[in-house]
Amino acid sequence: MTIHYQREVNKLKKLILSVAADVEESLQCAMKSLIERSETLAKKVIENDEKIDMREIEVEEECLKILALHQPVAIDLRYIIAVLKINNDLERIGDLAANIAERALYLCTQPPVEIPTPITKMVTNVRQMLKKSIDALINTDIELANEVCAEDTVVDNLHASMFDYITEAVKISPESFNSKLHLLGVSRYLERIADHTTNIAEDVLYMVKGEIHRHKNTL
Repeated sequence: MTIHYQREVNKLKKLILSVAADVEESLQCAMKSLIERSETLAKKVIENDEKIDMREIEVEEECLKILALHQPVAIDLRYIIAVLKINNDLERIGDLAANIAERALYLCTQPPVEIPTPITKMVTNVRQMLKKSIDALINTDIELANEVCAEDTVVDNLHASMFDYITEAVKISPESFNSKLHLLGVSRYLERIADHTTNIAEDVLYMVKGEIHRHKNTL
């Protein structure tokens, strides 16, 4: 490929990493707003979601421009396709972080409730999964990508345990039903974020190996 093509790809790498950094920050701030009952942080996440949306469009346009002008093949083509898909997953994670922030805003108006252990564990796992998936993209690291895919089941199980927690918690304090329901929503958003980070890891595997791993276990 030409020097001009390489320059365009380097620009694309910087753009997608910038989106990833913004999304990581949004997720961190969203969870902090929930735990610390911070309306300021929650509103910041919601406001920043539009910035992430604009970045997603910028990355997509850059990918389409490279495809149209340079018509890459083999691993170069797979890289552009992977970035297109990863870009979409990152934007969705940004949306879900904003959804968590909206739940946090509501909870700020209610009497304080304890953040359940499954959620705190999910936060740790999900943040690690997101970091690993981005590191796997940067370093084309198959081992890291596989680790992310394996960790998705852990988050699924933690989310499933939230239903029993909510049932018991509402029996003890029925007046907290609405707050507990919002916490269940947070759990669901975290489970969806884990799904999107797994998608990113699977796209890294596709980029490196040329194999589509999505739904592979169900075939």
